[in-house]
Amino acid sequence: MRITVVTAAYNVAPYVGATIDSLLAQTYRDWQLVLVDDGSSDDTAAVATRFDDRRIRVLRQRNAGVSAARNRGIAEIQGDAVLFLDGDDWLAPDALARLVAALDATPEAIAAYGAFCFVSEDGRRRVGAKTGPFPAGDILELLLVENLFANGGHLLIRADAVRRAEGFRSDIAYGEDWEFWCRLALAGRFTTVPGAPPLLFVRRRASGALLRMASEPSAFGPCMDAIFGNPALVGRLGAARAAVLRGQAEAENWWIIGRELIRHGRRGEGLRWLHRSLRQRRSVRRAALLVAAHLLPLLPPVLRGPFRSYHGLLTPATGAS
Repeated sequence: MRITVVTAAYNVAPYVGATIDSLLAQTYRDWQLVLVDDGSSDDTAAVATRFDDRRIRVLRQRNAGVSAARNRGIAEIQGDAVLFLDGDDWLAPDALARLVAALDATPEAIAAYGAFCFVSEDGRRRVGAKTGPFPAGDILELLLVENLFANGGHLLIRADAVRRAEGFRSDIAYGEDWEFWCRLALAGRFTTVPGAPPLLFVRRRASGALLRMASEPSAFGPCMDAIFGNPALVGRLGAARAAVLRGQAEAENWWIIGRELIRHGRRGEGLRWLHRSLRQRRSVRRAALLVAAHLLPLLPPVLRGPFRSYHGLLTPATGAS
């Protein structure tokens, strides 16, 4: 199985070298990298072109956004499977080998995914992880309620499924990847990579979409409309079931908004969104977290869990990790 890694890169000169290094360190060797420099104003392209490996191609385009850059990479696919690796993240050395093994073991699956880890902006500290167990098979309804993936870097997708999905929507600024994963889940089943060791290391950056947009309620609308306005989805689930799942997804989004507001220091606003979320979709775990959010000033930082401030996680990058 040959893998095409598509990297949309915009102003990631301090990080992209580590991203490419992680590919060169893979124990699985049958890959190509298509890195699309999306009109960077820094040395992103210069850093990427320094690598002397015939498997690496660097394309340049005027700035058109992450979806357009990924779609440019999709047009260059030559392999049997595709992985979308962001230009500021990096892979564990055995990531591709583990993903290929999972996909090979489940011929009916169109994609495989597994554990990932969040790190501070300088790449030196782990600040969270998702280690499973993860749902497999028909994950459509679960995925409609909550984006199960950090991004495409821990998700290996069969190339024919990527082509049939017809690319990322460039009219969605936030959640464009979630919308794409939902279209994939309409088309087939997913499998998972066993084990807790992370496949992918995801940087928490001040300029990242989560930190910039997830605390803004308006950011979620275009993505939600695209997902639940898809005629294929309504045809598959029926209008009534789709409406129920949209309500659950909205509650999930409200929880994210509240959490992110608190992490950005706007606790009063955040608590209101958390209460709204819990009223819409009740959960014992989240009720307990809501109590913790009310008690946050009394808790030491180490016990603040998902509400821990971003202060200290976002440090200027000085080079590759």
